[in-house]
Amino acid sequence: MQPSALRQNRNFRLLLSSAGISNLGDGVSALAFPWLATLITRDPMLIAMVGFATRLPWLLFAIPAGAFIDRFDRRQIMLRADLVRLVLTFGVVALIISLPDLPPPQNEALYIGTLSALAFLLGMAEVMRDNAAQTVLPSVVAEPDLETANGRIWSVEKIMGSFVGPPLAGVLIALSVPAPFLLDAASFAIAAALVWTMGIPKRAPPARHPLRVELAEGWAWMREHAVIFRLALMLGLMNGAGMLVMSMLVLYSQEILGLGPVGYGLLLSAGAAGGVMGGVIGPAIVARIGRQASVMIPLAVMPLGYAIYTLTAHPVLAGLAEFSIVFSGMLWNIVTVSYRQRHIPDALLGRVNALYRFFGWGSLSIGALLAGILVSLAEPSLGRDLALRVPFAVAFVIAAGLLIYGARRLRL
Repeated sequence: MQPSALRQNRNFRLLLSSAGISNLGDGVSALAFPWLATLITRDPMLIAMVGFATRLPWLLFAIPAGAFIDRFDRRQIMLRADLVRLVLTFGVVALIISLPDLPPPQNEALYIGTLSALAFLLGMAEVMRDNAAQTVLPSVVAEPDLETANGRIWSVEKIMGSFVGPPLAGVLIALSVPAPFLLDAASFAIAAALVWTMGIPKRAPPARHPLRVELAEGWAWMREHAVIFRLALMLGLMNGAGMLVMSMLVLYSQEILGLGPVGYGLLLSAGAAGGVMGGVIGPAIVARIGRQASVMIPLAVMPLGYAIYTLTAHPVLAGLAEFSIVFSGMLWNIVTVSYRQRHIPDALLGRVNALYRFFGWGSLSIGALLAGILVSLAEPSLGRDLALRVPFAVAFVIAAGLLIYGARRLRL
């Protein structure tokens, strides 16, 4: 399928549009959730708990979600997950309205706990939605076009989720705290409507086996394919390092860079620009230098980005660091996700994908929690400024280790 054929592929256009609209909401909430947490409390541990709760479902539910996705209609799973997220986002709005003031005079831990619970439930719906969406793509486009299709989807997701969403959220939250969450809810409603109009042929119902048997089949396949297993473990460390940074980035931006909500949104947009560029030119890079060389570029660039973050107090340099890190992550995804979609059999795609993302994304919750612990432990001896930099330094060490490991052991 040529690029013009992708444009003529109605199901792909709908999938692309739903991804863009849904990720606009995700981009808005990526700024609004941590910013709301900082309006309730300045405690880094409590703020980290919100990020921890958002990502914990990837650790707890990614594996059973894969078996569920292989059993049932993947389009319906996407539709229902978006509707659940719509309802839960209205729950966040209700929480904000119930707050007596910002910051609340008391019970900040209770309010953060409620926000974390809603974030956890939203994360559960995200696990189902994202796994189903990634699994359905090979049924929508031809196999030779996976890199191009993935590149387009991730470019649109980055444009909407990181380039448009965060600055828009910064403006909205400055006007009214509930406003970004209302926009988030609207995005889920539109995304659900787009998915509902897709016309993907139903898969033949797979033979049913006990859940443990089906999960064991996925695990056995992954263990027999060392490259995919190795990529999953590397992604886990990569995402854990990234979440160390993202969990404290809101405090780092406020207290070290001196940014308000709009400035913080622009910082995230710098990352989005890197992601868009990676999505646009990534397929061409892979076609020109091959998968092996392409996958080494992110491993080499990410440590540099984290080093800049650790050492700088200048917003422009921080923006360059964010740009380079997200560009690298996009190129990594184009290579590795297309490799995975190409090699995993359709009947096992949901389960193996979920196992892969269990290793690759389950670490997000650990990184979020560890960031809060590191800052809380370091602050008494190092002071607030240096303590906020500690997660960035640890991320640099992890990324440097991945570069060494990848150069020695990773062969596509």
